[in-house]
Amino acid sequence: MKVADPVQRARTLLQMRRPAEAERELRGLLAQEPQHITGHAMLGLALIQQGQVPEAVDEAHEAVRLAPDQWFPHYAAAQVHYRARRPEEAMAAVHAALNLQPESANTWELLSRIHMLRDEWPQMADAARRGLSIDPQDSDLVSLLALACVNLGDTVQARNAAAHAVQLDPESATAHFVHGSAALRSGDARGAADSFREVLRLDPGFGRARDLLVAALKQRNPLFRGLSRLRGRFPNGWRLIFLLPALPPVIAVFIIMAVLHWVGWVAEAWTTLRLARAKATRLLFEGADARVALACCGLVVAGAALLVLGITLGQDAIGTAGAAVMALVTPVQEAAHTGAPRGRQVLYGWAAVLAVAVAVSVVAGTPVVALLSVYAGLATVWIASAVRGRPVGQGI
Repeated sequence: MKVADPVQRARTLLQMRRPAEAERELRGLLAQEPQHITGHAMLGLALIQQGQVPEAVDEAHEAVRLAPDQWFPHYAAAQVHYRARRPEEAMAAVHAALNLQPESANTWELLSRIHMLRDEWPQMADAARRGLSIDPQDSDLVSLLALACVNLGDTVQARNAAAHAVQLDPESATAHFVHGSAALRSGDARGAADSFREVLRLDPGFGRARDLLVAALKQRNPLFRGLSRLRGRFPNGWRLIFLLPALPPVIAVFIIMAVLHWVGWVAEAWTTLRLARAKATRLLFEGADARVALACCGLVVAGAALLVLGITLGQDAIGTAGAAVMALVTPVQEAAHTGAPRGRQVLYGWAAVLAVAVAVSVVAGTPVVALLSVYAGLATVWIASAVRGRPVGQGI
């Protein structure tokens, strides 16, 4: 009984998201019984929830070493690797657990999540269905199936599954999150916003739900929605540049694409600034979001003023510099919406270089430099595409 009590207490504390207290319970247990298998496995889970990756991996491996023929140490190791974003190690561990205990719905759920981490949507759906064959009432498994369907483009099945997940567990933040994701993908911005608000009510720290709530609120703007659809019809992969030598007329398409993206980013800035100032939505926006939106709107106003001044005075350098200042909206927005810190630094650095070039063009009175800055600023959509690389799959 002395052994079981700290394990149960630790399990309860982990479910309550109090990993530091669970760690204390488990360390006390292991001080008395250093070879306790479940103690090492659960300590790994407590440590990974606190972001202590090397220590968590060591504890998970120790549990597997002590009991390689038991499924739970392998399952715990898979959880640790999954949370540490090590999909290959997590996949090996979860398959070892399934080989020992194939009738565990929780293990199939974890396998589905690992496939999600690898953007393997068909396999993610298959794993969720296998888990549901064991436990048809598991809301998280239904949510994972719905999310896989979202990414597979099957919005009808996704919305049905998501609604079923909410029905199974109305207090599940995950279920409401997936319901909102399915609604957003199918174009129901209002329904998506309602679902994401419910997620944040149930779990105020659910950052991804906040981001998608902002996206849903923006999609409710008819102008923003129309521009997003129009922009989406023109791909902006950087490899398209290699078509220019073979098909020179395609440059007109590139110009349309660049201008559409610029207009879209201006609409993004205006919508963000409007929502950031609205009483009902201002708390959704961090200071950086509002500052970037304000800066971009300021660039448009300042650039337009310079353009008008240049035309009035007959100064080509000033007028062209005004257009270049407005074009800076694209690199600034691309940088702000790049998740990777290094990529963001590269794009902000590029924006700074263009700003210096614009200033030099005005001082030197050389409109050619400003005109090249206009082209370079608008072309940032392809530079950003190369810097970002492959996008990360949507996850929960």
